[in-house]
Amino acid sequence: MAKKIFIAFFIIIFDLIFVLQLSALQNQKILMIIASQNFRDEELLKPKEIFEKHGFKVVIASSSLSVSSGMLGAKVKPDILINNLDLKEYKAVVFVGGVGAKEYFNNPVALKIARDAMKQNKVVAAICIAPRILSEAGILKGKKATVWKSEAEALKSKGAIYTGADVEIDGNIVTASGPHAAENFGNTIIKMLK
Repeated sequence: MAKKIFIAFFIIIFDLIFVLQLSALQNQKILMIIASQNFRDEELLKPKEIFEKHGFKVVIASSSLSVSSGMLGAKVKPDILINNLDLKEYKAVVFVGGVGAKEYFNNPVALKIARDAMKQNKVVAAICIAPRILSEAGILKGKKATVWKSEAEALKSKGAIYTGADVEIDGNIVTASGPHAAENFGNTIIKMLK
């Protein structure tokens, strides 16, 4: 009888520990910032899938709460406006590319998010043309980075060390060169968060 009680107690404790660990992981959030229109579909959807598969809650932010259309037709309703964020809630900040990301190159709110995330030692990531946002925020100066080729000179002019790699890591910054690198980009961010 005592043995059965001990086994039942052990199973209950094990289940409780498992539930608490899963719950703690699900409370970890990753912020993905998309353009109000013309984000690059796979640069959002592939990393998002990877993040969620690893137990992270993904929050989508934008400059508008209206449904945003991706360049390939995906439709996404943002969860929050970029000017209503509390960065303390997130483990990582990811700027998604696509031609629409240009709206953030000189957006003071987006640039402040990048700088503040860096100051708070978050993983700060950007793909396609979005690394330009990080360079405009001043956080790529002296850092290795990659970007879609059309923005390489802009990164260099702000002091980044352009590598042309598919994915580049320098400290807590991850940059990727385009949609072909979306899966590697997502997996790299997960490795940095573990």
